[in-house]
Amino acid sequence: MKPMTPWPYPRWIAHRGAGKLAPENTLAAFRLGARHGYRMFECDAKLSADGVALLLHDATLERTSNGQGQAGDQPWATLAQLDAGSWHSGNYAGEPLPTLQNLARFCLRQGHALNIEIKPTPGQESLTGRVVAEQAERCWAEHAARHPDRPAAPPPLLTSFQVAALAAAQAAAPALPRGLLLHEFWDGWQEAAQALGCAALVCHHPLWTPERIAQAHAQGWRALAYTVNQAAEAEQLLDWGLDGVITDRIDLLGP
Repeated sequence: MKPMTPWPYPRWIAHRGAGKLAPENTLAAFRLGARHGYRMFECDAKLSADGVALLLHDATLERTSNGQGQAGDQPWATLAQLDAGSWHSGNYAGEPLPTLQNLARFCLRQGHALNIEIKPTPGQESLTGRVVAEQAERCWAEHAARHPDRPAAPPPLLTSFQVAALAAAQAAAPALPRGLLLHEFWDGWQEAAQALGCAALVCHHPLWTPERIAQAHAQGWRALAYTVNQAAEAEQLLDWGLDGVITDRIDLLGP
């Protein structure tokens, strides 16, 4: 058995800030998640055309904003003007797209942990992995330098489905922990996770069994699951030894 890396993270992780209770990947969502008692959040990060890391799940803007086209084709000055809240409900009209730096400042000031999923625009896997890792590392280092009297904040956990993105993050910021996201077990995933120096596997929740969780732990990997929205499923996975639950149902599950 390989020793597992230290794991300073809470067990419960709010998906995209507050699940479906607020517009995903906005600061309003993370504030709402915190009010529900969550102390760790998952977000999606990609790049604008001029290299600003911003929070957005889709490659395109239509579903979660009043913008059009690929976010990666547009400069941050344009993206910053979009309404990323009205699609969800009128209460959030005018909510802007945040940068990764915006969210980092919120989490660091509040002492919250963060799982950053690197979500590249297609074709920008390596560039996105490098820039997101560099920006995240810089935010945490600057905070530590400004507040040497405070307890060290947990480092951001960088995850991705894209091996090339994680490899670039590993090269840019090797000290930051990484996790491989898996929707299915594809040929070579174990070798990839080992080569990437992963601290965690983050799997679609039906993939986990007690045996697979034990096998992951034996390889030194923490076991996390997405997106778990049923109490019975969450309880079973935790009984099996799961290390982290990513959920939309922040109103029903967790702290």
